[in-house]
Amino acid sequence: FFAEVFSDLGKGIFDKDKREGDIILTIEPEVERALHQELKEVLKDFSSDLAGGISLTPKPGARYAMEVLPSFDPNNVRAVKSNSLLGNPLVENVYEMGSIVKPLTMAAGLDAGVINSKTTYYDNGFVMFSNAKISNFDGKGRGTVPMQEVLNQSLNTGMVYVQQKLGREKFRGYMLNYGLGVETGIDLPGETSGLVKNLQSDRDIEYATASFGQGIAMTPIGTVRALSVLANGGRLIEPHLIDTIDHKGGFSQKPSYTTEGKQVITQKTSEEITRMLVLVVDKALLGGTVKIPEYSVAAKTGTAQISQENGKGYYQDRFLHSFFGYFPAYDPQFLIFLYTVNPKGVSFASHTLTYPFIRLTKFLLNYYEIPPD
Repeated sequence: FFAEVFSDLGKGIFDKDKREGDIILTIEPEVERALHQELKEVLKDFSSDLAGGISLTPKPGARYAMEVLPSFDPNNVRAVKSNSLLGNPLVENVYEMGSIVKPLTMAAGLDAGVINSKTTYYDNGFVMFSNAKISNFDGKGRGTVPMQEVLNQSLNTGMVYVQQKLGREKFRGYMLNYGLGVETGIDLPGETSGLVKNLQSDRDIEYATASFGQGIAMTPIGTVRALSVLANGGRLIEPHLIDTIDHKGGFSQKPSYTTEGKQVITQKTSEEITRMLVLVVDKALLGGTVKIPEYSVAAKTGTAQISQENGKGYYQDRFLHSFFGYFPAYDPQFLIFLYTVNPKGVSFASHTLTYPFIRLTKFLLNYYEIPPD
């Protein structure tokens, strides 16, 4: 559709057939302003290199806001000091997202029937692969742990357990069906696909690290599309920005977006992973202190090491923080995704992005007058 629009513009320029009109977007200015302000505060409070966010409706895939900072004034491009600011990292850049991938792995295990929320495993605090060691974020073991606590405490070893129960082929199939390795087709230029080559490896450790969001990389918009599957009953959406093109002569052009995408997980699995993520907010996220009593909110944080530019390992002092959530959880009207690159002076995403998410959630609930559930 993007190509079609600009092809039409090209005809108007070269055929001297002047065509005027308006592109009507799905962006809501007040929601955009609220997101902008929250990201501005994240940059200020944590001296991050970058902060970005997307808010959308997880069912039809329309977007109400998208933002990335630092940015530039398109009316004064000459003032831009770095060409890197002219891109759109939300569709052009890929990141290893970390623990917000864990609900995708957990949902795959639930959907395949290899685990349920009460399934337990024994957590030693680490898993060995030849000479490589995968540990929990604190290196500590918890003993016998149910799957709910794997999400509550964000245990890497639990994700490895689920992945191994699935096996390579099933795990790869679910991750690819979430759309992680392909473009979303959003109506914006420059979109790139995720990097999931590790899912074709013959090394078990590559699948193990992918289960908790390391070793594979996705664009923010690709991440949002995958996470929307958990919220909307299991279907892959087609995110978009353009609602209508109104031509001056009275002709309106409406793009044909897919409203019913591919079924990736069942409705039952979507409901179960949602229930588990609601418990994460109610019981575990900052000790359950940020839950909203009148509303069910499903959410998960992510903290990932940032890979070095030379491709040899990870920085020990640089992290990407991410956060996603949707609400009201069992009939979600909105999904919010936030991330920030290399925040300073704080270790985990729960301390950088939880409060911005909660403030945006309350804003949207009030602004759109969403009734309590």
